[in-house]
Amino acid sequence: MIDRFVSLYIILLTLVLVSTILPQQSNLSKGVNYLSEFIASDYFLELKNENTDLALVDTIYLRAIHHYNYDYQEALLALTFTSIPYRRVPIVVPLINSRLYYPLISANDSISNLKNKNLPSRLFYDSPDNDYGDKDKLAHFFGNAFIGYAENVLNLADVFGYFVEAFEEDFKAQSEVDFRDLDVNWYGVLFGNTLELNKKILPSQVMVLRSLKYFSITL
Repeated sequence: MIDRFVSLYIILLTLVLVSTILPQQSNLSKGVNYLSEFIASDYFLELKNENTDLALVDTIYLRAIHHYNYDYQEALLALTFTSIPYRRVPIVVPLINSRLYYPLISANDSISNLKNKNLPSRLFYDSPDNDYGDKDKLAHFFGNAFIGYAENVLNLADVFGYFVEAFEEDFKAQSEVDFRDLDVNWYGVLFGNTLELNKKILPSQVMVLRSLKYFSITL
């Protein structure tokens, strides 16, 4: 595992690069608000009662690409920030050992709370059997999909996976890397790479490969 302080420094660097590459950052904020409000809506709750969580992931994804008029790079970036179930990132400053909280692009508190509650959580065969499940895996998946799709601009897929893992450690009090996170990172990159070749591919079609892989190993 790379040093946590280095990882957290990369968070800030990555966000600066993103804001430089996407000067229309207001569009990103609008997209995150739009998607968050959709996931927090009563209509989405109705969809939850009628569909699997993988189908819901596809629905959110399709909403995003329609909102961005099929600009897949912007849609994946908005999906990344929307699916992070936190509004601030805890950053420990080296030397002074002081913790700061870096605000992420997100909806307001009330919408974010509802959105986080409604995020799909049963994504894989080994998703934890509780209310939270694998909600945090969506950010890993879409973040690495964004990097995989736009790797000609930012070849940072592995770094992104580690930086999401690094700030999660502060929230979860983990002492070591969650290898399920790193596994999901790989499938996110696969989705982004495949999306460059086939715009009809859906997130669920790649996510299900992970479950099929492990089922085949256990048979």
